[in-house]
Amino acid sequence: MRVLTADDRLRALLARQLLTGRAALTVPRALERIGGLQTQHAPSGYLGLWSRLIGFERSTLTAMLHDGRVVQAWAMRSTIHMLSRRDHRVFTAAVRAEQRAEWLRLLRDVTDADMTAAARVVGGLLADGPRRHAEITAALADAGLPAGVFPGVQHWVGLVRIPPAGTWATPRAHVYGLAAPGPEPGPAAARAALARRYLRAFGPASAPDVARFAGWPVRVARAALAGEDLRPFAAQDGTALLDVPRAPLPGPGSPLPVRFLGPYDAVLLLGHAAATGIVPAEHRHHVFATTRPRSAPVFLLHGRVAGTWEHRDGRVATTPFTPLDAADRRAVDDEAELLTAWYRDPGPGAPPA
Repeated sequence: MRVLTADDRLRALLARQLLTGRAALTVPRALERIGGLQTQHAPSGYLGLWSRLIGFERSTLTAMLHDGRVVQAWAMRSTIHMLSRRDHRVFTAAVRAEQRAEWLRLLRDVTDADMTAAARVVGGLLADGPRRHAEITAALADAGLPAGVFPGVQHWVGLVRIPPAGTWATPRAHVYGLAAPGPEPGPAAARAALARRYLRAFGPASAPDVARFAGWPVRVARAALAGEDLRPFAAQDGTALLDVPRAPLPGPGSPLPVRFLGPYDAVLLLGHAAATGIVPAEHRHHVFATTRPRSAPVFLLHGRVAGTWEHRDGRVATTPFTPLDAADRRAVDDEAELLTAWYRDPGPGAPPA
C-alpha cells in the first residue's frame, strides 16, 4: 500500500481545490468540483472563485445567486456554504438527520415537536416570499415557540439566503426564502454521495476526516464509505486513507503558485488542513484568533500559508510571516497586483491560468 507524506497530500489537496492552476469551468461546475465554498463572510466565495477560475467576474456569481443556479445556505457542519443548486439538495439531505439530532442535544429545552412547529410557522410565512431575519424571529415568538429556535429551524425546513443579501455588495446574509422544490436522494444515497465528493475535493482522507467535514459521527462516515469503490492509501503515521479512483495525485515537481484566499476558505480548515500542514503551526495564531470575527485573509506560497493580506486604500497589501527572497517577493507582488486590478475592475481580462 502506498504511503502518502504530508507533502503528497498537500499537492493533492491544492490540485483538487483548483489552486495549482486556474480552471476554465462554470461557477456551478467549479463549486461541485471543490465541494462548495464556506461563506460565513459572503465575499469569501467571490475571492475563492477568483483564485480558482479563469476569467471570473463578480457579477457572474451575483447573477447566479439571484437566479438560483448557486445557492447559499446552511449545509455541512451547520455552516453557510455556496453550492450549486444540485449539490444543495444532495448535501442537505446527507446531513439533515445528524444535524437535527445535534441541534436537539444542544438545546435541551427544545423538543422535536417545537422544531416541527417552528418549521410550519416559517414555511407558512415564507410561502408569501422572502423575509428578513427579524421578521421570522418575531413570527416564531408570536407563535409562543421557545427563544432561539430560529437557527435550528433550517434543519427542518429548507431555507436559502436571498440576494442581494449575502453578496459581494451586501455581505450580511439576513434575508431568507424557501429552497426551490425538487427531487433529492434518500439519506443513505446522499451520505454516500457526500462522502465521495469530499474525497474527490479534499482527499485522500480518513473516515474521521470525512466525518469532520460533514459534521457526522465517525460511524456515519464509515457507513457512507462502506461498499464504495475506493483506493486505499496510508498516511505516514499509519492512518488508513481512502480516495476515489483516478483523482489527481501530483508529483513533487508539480507547480504550487501563489494564491490569495479569503476568510474561512475550507482548504485551511478541518482534517485535511491538519494533515497537510497547509497552515504552519507556528503561524496559526496569525490566521485564526478568538479576538477576530473572521479568520485572516491569507496567501499561499509554495503551497502553504505564508502571510496575510488586506485590501486598503485601493490596493492589496501583504504581510509575510517571514522575510521573502527576491523571487518569492516578486511572485507575491504580481498576484497582489492582479487582485488589486480585480477589486478595481472585475470585468474581462481576469488573470490567466
